[in-house]
Amino acid sequence: MATYSRLPGSVALITLHNPPVNALSAAVRQGIVDAVQRALKDPKVTSVVICGQNGKFCGGADIREFAGPMLGPPLVPMIHAIEAVDKPVAAAIEGVALGGGLELALACHYRIAHSKAVLGLPEVTLGLLPGAGGSQRLPRLIGLTAALDLITTGRHVSAAEALKLGVLDQVTDSNAVDLAVEFVRSVAGQPLDSRRLSTLPCPCPPDVDSLLDKVMSKVRQRSRGALAPVACVRALRAAASLPYAQGMEKERELMATLFNSGQARALQYAFFSQRVVGKWSLPSGARWDNSTARIISKAAVIGLGTMGRGIVVALALTGISVVAVETQEKQLAEASRVVPAMLQREAGRRRLATPPGVISFSSNLQDVSEVELVIEAVFEDMSLKLQVFKHLSSVCRPGTLLCSNTSGLDIDQLAAVTQSPGLVVGMHFFAPAHVMKLLEVVYGPRSSPEAVATAMQLGKRMGKVGVAVGNCPGFVGNRMLKPYLEQANFLLEEGATPRQVDEALEEFGFPMGVFRMSDLSGLDVGWRIRKEAGLTGPGVESTRTRQGRRYSPLPDQMCEAGRLGQKTGKGWYQYDGPGGRVARSDPWVHIFLETYRAEHGLVARSITLEEILERCLYALINEGFNILQDAVAAGPEDIDAIYVFGYGWPRHRGGPMFHADQVGLGRILQRLNQHSHPDVPHLKPSTLLRRLVAAGSPPVQKWREFINKERVHSQL
Repeated sequence: MATYSRLPGSVALITLHNPPVNALSAAVRQGIVDAVQRALKDPKVTSVVICGQNGKFCGGADIREFAGPMLGPPLVPMIHAIEAVDKPVAAAIEGVALGGGLELALACHYRIAHSKAVLGLPEVTLGLLPGAGGSQRLPRLIGLTAALDLITTGRHVSAAEALKLGVLDQVTDSNAVDLAVEFVRSVAGQPLDSRRLSTLPCPCPPDVDSLLDKVMSKVRQRSRGALAPVACVRALRAAASLPYAQGMEKERELMATLFNSGQARALQYAFFSQRVVGKWSLPSGARWDNSTARIISKAAVIGLGTMGRGIVVALALTGISVVAVETQEKQLAEASRVVPAMLQREAGRRRLATPPGVISFSSNLQDVSEVELVIEAVFEDMSLKLQVFKHLSSVCRPGTLLCSNTSGLDIDQLAAVTQSPGLVVGMHFFAPAHVMKLLEVVYGPRSSPEAVATAMQLGKRMGKVGVAVGNCPGFVGNRMLKPYLEQANFLLEEGATPRQVDEALEEFGFPMGVFRMSDLSGLDVGWRIRKEAGLTGPGVESTRTRQGRRYSPLPDQMCEAGRLGQKTGKGWYQYDGPGGRVARSDPWVHIFLETYRAEHGLVARSITLEEILERCLYALINEGFNILQDAVAAGPEDIDAIYVFGYGWPRHRGGPMFHADQVGLGRILQRLNQHSHPDVPHLKPSTLLRRLVAAGSPPVQKWREFINKERVHSQL
């Protein structure tokens, strides 16, 4: 709803009421329409201020309304009516003015904001464009170049930046509503023609066509198949070249195309998934809303390699004091030099309101005795980690939470060597840890709700998307990655090239294909894991079957040849030298693959893009169904959040499980059956997938309920 009141001095105050962010629901829109009409009809009112309740102007459209028929007054006519009012209207912006909220403010004749307000048009992140005149008014206000940046990225801007760009007329450190009221009193009776943005020309550079072409090319490259950023550029081209009314018609056409697209559904699903995963639960019945998290003020990080350094910075950015421990002198000296610079750079980029936490460096584990939480980030070796956890358990004070950054080792085994197994959880960060959004919080059967709640809350403080997952080899992300990588290697054996596989995956929307990513991270990482698992190394026979299943020794042989990826200048691709970044096809790899096939009696065949995608992605998805069946992840949203935020799954495709729903579960099952083979168990269709298909393939939003009912039924 929206309330109306008349203040002294003939000012009408319209206040939006729809907690938590005063979204433009049907009731709010109706309230605004009624209040504006009332202000127009009241002869004692000479000016109007629109504000939001509880220090928040407006967070935009109510996304929950997107699923059904639009009720209440349409947004566009309402906004046009506000702009046409013959009395000055000011938006008093506190908190947020995002999406439709900023479009509402742009319809007002003046915009006054609190210094801590945040503004933006983030519709592109939901697969849409600003559809209530934002794509036409904003460029007329701040110029085409600046509007292209804001609308195609969806980024938020501070009040200070918005003032500099020209979005705002004034910024205040005091009450924005009081200033707006005072301001509109001072301008009452003045002409408003120049304040109606729809009547203004769009400021464009002389080379406007060249600019738009360059931006379109850049957007296509960056968006990797996403429709909305491209539509945003088209809408802004209309603003630059057409009268306002025709530009609005183009905006409407583009919005209609996007609104019902699969990509918009995927992006909105991803938006809500991010909220779903925060409402975690444990098999014991403990939940996010009945478990108390500790507030951490002092933490320690053990191991200052690439990952450890990033974790130190991530913690310090929240204001937590950090003891950073590294026993290798050379590594400690390097970290002592690099980490403060990383922290300073990131703190400057984020414009922190509070100073970062103090970092102290040490080579002695005894120095962590007074911290409240420890994150172990040493080399991925179980014997080493066990040694560290035993030591931590003896030096830390009782009640200290002990966390491991392991990417897939057994959390229960680590907990077993401590005095308080309930205080041990996994906190699996993704590199670079101070930048990447994902945090897998791994609980074992003895992990306490308090430990899980504290890790999740700490992740939230660090700006992470935390996902609580059960303990198993690889957890969720890396467990699903294994069959994906396995199929990519099998495709090379059968006739594909690394570039062919990578191009198929990159065309699907991944930022990097599997082999380019392998070169970036280093082929020796997986090689080490396979050695520890007894799959390769001295004494292991070089066959294409290991431990009773099909196995490809191709990556092992690459490592044996010294081709470890970018770090050595050669891997699946060749580079200009060690540390090079530009990947080029390497004739050596083609000869190597031909020789390998000849040695094993394999005949290369033509492999289609469709087969590459089906075998890589459907193997990964199938393992996702197994993970849901095993209760390692609570629902499909958890898996999809992990893959979108940690593994480069294209956001406009929602996530692996959402993608399975869009393709059709019956189709996934049929193709897995087609590709399956007795010695490739990852392609054997999941029992859960079969049951979902038998149940009529319910939509992805119903899978969690289906799984829970199946689980209850199996326990009866």
